[in-house]
Amino acid sequence: MGATGDQLKGQGKEGVGTAIGDEELKAEGKHERRVGEAEEKVDKAESKADEVIEKTKSGVGKLADKVKETLHRK
Repeated sequence: MGATGDQLKGQGKEGVGTAIGDEELKAEGKHERRVGEAEEKVDKAESKADEVIEKTKSGVGKLADKVKETLHRK
């Protein structure tokens, strides 16, 4: 199950646990919700890291092209 699914499942268990007074179910739901939140943050961080890597590769490529161009002029 994905991050959002874990969050929703956890919220459901947490709500049911609260409604029926089942502290164990409530705690399990809270744990699942927090795991989902953590997974979402990791996914976002990975996406941002991939973005930075691609921008860096592009910048390095452009810099290499300028260096080659400069060297060929001399």
